Amino acid sequence: MLSLHNLSVSIGKQKILDDISFDFQPGKTYALMGPNGSGKSTLASAIMGHPEIIYSRASKITIGKKLDRRSGNIKNLSADKRAKLGIFLSFQTPLALPGVTVFALLRLALEKQMDPVTLHKQVKKYATELHIKDELLTRSLNDGFSGGEKKKLEALQAVLLAPQFALFDEIDTGVDVDALKTIAHFLKKHLPKTTTLVFITHSTRLLKYIRPQEVLVMKGGRLVKTGGSLLSQKIEKDGFDEIEV
Repeated sequence: MLSLHNLSVSIGKQKILDDISFDFQPGKTYALMGPNGSGKSTLASAIMGHPEIIYSRASKITIGKKLDRRSGNIKNLSADKRAKLGIFLSFQTPLALPGVTVFALLRLALEKQMDPVTLHKQVKKYATELHIKDELLTRSLNDGFSGGEKKKLEALQAVLLAPQFALFDEIDTGVDVDALKTIAHFLKKHLPKTTTLVFITHSTRLLKYIRPQEVLVMKGGRLVKTGGSLLSQKIEKDGFDEIEV
């Protein structure tokens, strides 16, 4: 679905990611874990196309049905073009957009796919499921919102955009247990079954709600370990220091 080939990136003069290769499969749920500063968020930014990211010449990011290098390297595409290909990134700290409501933002993003009346009904329906107050739908997006409110609205946007590949960067940060359960259930229920989900976290508490099929561990800008539930149990018990490279 989406593949990384020899991905090495820098920001300014500092190298952050070092030679990462991995194939993400369609419809599969992944947990991307690692200690703070291990490069998890930079990896998400590299996939999404943050303008400050500098890719090495050998780096390749491909997306499509083919999981080979002929399916098209997207590393030179801007973030908006990657979004049109079906890549979505939920921010660790969503920015406030003064004067822009969530409905106005989604109406612009989905103007060719859904009429305003239908969109309004869907936003209201999903907001009810996520226990989002009506007043938040008419206020400037994320302006003065709590951490949980921001993350719920990120989940609402993700479901309406229905991406092929969705990255959620620390969706558990600033979120209480009840809200986290609500968000995880909502995403699993409404996102297309073919959507690849990647949840970035340094905590194991999220795992019991998203139930990842594969856990990826990063250290020092490198992908050092992959595994299943046994790996997540080891992390919960021993932490990241005991993960053998």
